[in-house]
Amino acid sequence: METKLQKRSENKKPLRVKVISLGSAEVGKSCIIKRYCEKRFVPKYLATIGIDYGVTKVQVRNEFYKDTQGVILVYDVGLKDSFDALEGWLTEMKQELGPHGNMENIVFIVCANKVDCGKRRMIDESEGRLWAESRGFQYFETSAQSGEGINEMFQAFFSSILDLCENGKRPQSSVSLGFTKEQADTIRRIRNSKDSWEMLGMKPGASRDEVNKAYRKMAMLLHPDKCLAPGSEDAFKAVVNARTVLLKNIK
Repeated sequence: METKLQKRSENKKPLRVKVISLGSAEVGKSCIIKRYCEKRFVPKYLATIGIDYGVTKVQVRNEFYKDTQGVILVYDVGLKDSFDALEGWLTEMKQELGPHGNMENIVFIVCANKVDCGKRRMIDESEGRLWAESRGFQYFETSAQSGEGINEMFQAFFSSILDLCENGKRPQSSVSLGFTKEQADTIRRIRNSKDSWEMLGMKPGASRDEVNKAYRKMAMLLHPDKCLAPGSEDAFKAVVNARTVLLKNIK
């Protein structure tokens, strides 16, 4: 997708920039662009020739990523696999750009699409926001069908790209983290835990003292007064419940 941006100074010519959208098939990448450019929703859209076309030859990838100034990472909030795939898209882009490619000078925005899906939703806002903000990316919730969040997302996206073009580097993220990588990783691990033992990072058979020690460490790490990461409050409550469950079953 190429677009023209009007520079902030009226006597300057519009800029032509290259932006791309990445994400699994059928998450709504083309529908998002269609909604923004044509103000309408196209429910049945042919697979686009490019990054989401399954039989595109691998050697085309390098040209697709080359000279990109902005990337919209899209996933379907109702499809966990599409969310889990985001890291893979970043890895592929880095590999295709090669050792001379500079990911730091590319504007990234994470687009949690199809928020109109209702009960089908599997990835809540806090999980998506945590993934994005821990990487310094802006996060937006959108619906190509209703138009929710589309204009706001593109306005923030193009504003950041304009800053990049005028200043030669990606603008500092306006996102104030308020959390560490350790806290973010711990919240993700808690979300993916299968039982209370795993939630506290322990193996079955631990003593009461060991459970309490593990709990205190995690409670200090995730306490709402100390951690502002999206999902930290729910993670803290989950740790408290896990400790309660385990202590009831330890003699």
